[in-house]
Amino acid sequence: MSRQVTGRPKNGNGGRPGQVRYDRDEGEPPSVAVATALARYRNEDVVEASTRLYDHVDPEALDTLFADRYDGGARSSGTVQFTVDGAAVVVRSDSVQVYPGG
Repeated sequence: MSRQVTGRPKNGNGGRPGQVRYDRDEGEPPSVAVATALARYRNEDVVEASTRLYDHVDPEALDTLFADRYDGGARSSGTVQFTVDGAAVVVRSDSVQVYPGG
């Protein structure tokens, strides 16, 4: 799967950004995808982002939730949702969505 970011932060909407969807590359940890999606949502560079993911969720635990099972098989689909500084974050096995809320 190729990396794709859709949506665009909209600062003309009462100062509130719009929704961002980030499609994960195969093998990319969910924690990295979340950090990238949050940076895009806030219109920041991921390396210089103001949000530290580990202040809101355990990145290793998040990665483990979406990792293959101990027998090597894929996990069934699932969703993890949490908020980060007023933004709702929805993590799925193949994508991350960030939108106003929370």
